[in-house]
Amino acid sequence: MPPIDPTDIDAAIAALAQGRPVILPTETVYGLAANAADPSAVAAVFEAKGRPRFNPLIAHVADAEMGRAVGQLDARAERLAQAFWPGPLTLVLPVGDPALVCDLARAGLDTVAVRSPGHPLALEILGRFGGPVVAPSANRSGRPSPTTFQDATDETGEFAAAGIDGGPCAVGVESTVVALLDGPPRLLRPGAVTREALEAVLGPLAAADAHAHRSPGRLLRHYAPNAPVRLRATEPRAGEAYLAFGPALEAPGVFQLSASKDLREAAAKLFALLRAADATAPSAIAVAPIPDEGLGEAINDRLRRAAGHVG
Repeated sequence: MPPIDPTDIDAAIAALAQGRPVILPTETVYGLAANAADPSAVAAVFEAKGRPRFNPLIAHVADAEMGRAVGQLDARAERLAQAFWPGPLTLVLPVGDPALVCDLARAGLDTVAVRSPGHPLALEILGRFGGPVVAPSANRSGRPSPTTFQDATDETGEFAAAGIDGGPCAVGVESTVVALLDGPPRLLRPGAVTREALEAVLGPLAAADAHAHRSPGRLLRHYAPNAPVRLRATEPRAGEAYLAFGPALEAPGVFQLSASKDLREAAAKLFALLRAADATAPSAIAVAPIPDEGLGEAINDRLRRAAGHVG
């Protein structure tokens, strides 16, 4: 590992506190990290990676104590954490304190993906920052994950307010993901912690099945409100709630994604406003047209799935 200037670590922690992305080394791949509690910071990471999808992101924690605040660790999770944390194992758990990992990072789910990374610099930054961070691979979507600092900076360095060179990644593939929810433990994504190592601790693992959407790196089953969703609506019909994008009259049942047509703001608010609109028991939720560019592609992808149009 190359020598680290302590001021670089200070700068990374300050950037996280300011809601700005940071290139963070882990033992798996380099991540583009942001404060997991801040929807705007998480939206900035989606935007920097390009062509994002609303898949859940992993909340990286300093230790099991922080993990217990983020997610609900049962006896099985405690055994895995003791055996493999810090290290390349992500646990999908019922969410603990939802304020610690925002809706956008959790893809609107009632579960959270958590891991404690096995890299000393990542652990130092997480411990001093004092809260979880998301850190999906620091590459543009569709490209190989970066396992060196240079590759990470070449990919997304222009979007990062700070970066830490932790040397080449020791593992080089993304973490194993295991769901510990109702029913048997399920392997959602294979990784550096092998099935055999996991089964030595837990016993047999079940297939991902209906929990696959709860893992990063898998096709997300959409979050659908109770009310039907109508897309590209220029105005609401009688009985509908309306998600506006751009100037709109303030009225009951109208929810503003972004009056200034800021796609990052709209992405950060999308899940919360879908829930708020649904809570009014409308006949449907109408959504204003969103440009299909930049983060708009992700927003529209998410809205199509919410509307049941996933093809």
